[in-house]
Amino acid sequence: MTTLSAVIHREEDMYVAECPEVGIVSQGKTIEEALKNLKEATELYLEEVPAKENGKPIMTFFEVATHA
Repeated sequence: MTTLSAVIHREEDMYVAECPEVGIVSQGKTIEEALKNLKEATELYLEEVPAKENGKPIMTFFEVATHA
């Protein structure tokens, strides 16, 4: 079993989920559906292309100036 991360954001009426470790993206009408679809797509992908052990991605935050 491998633990991967997911980044989720909303685009119009869908949620988009991405796994940054392998570059797979999927979507769903709910967060749960987007994650389920991402898991399925990632499992299918990893059957063909085994995951490399590159460690976990680094997640951080940064601020940018916004103009009103």
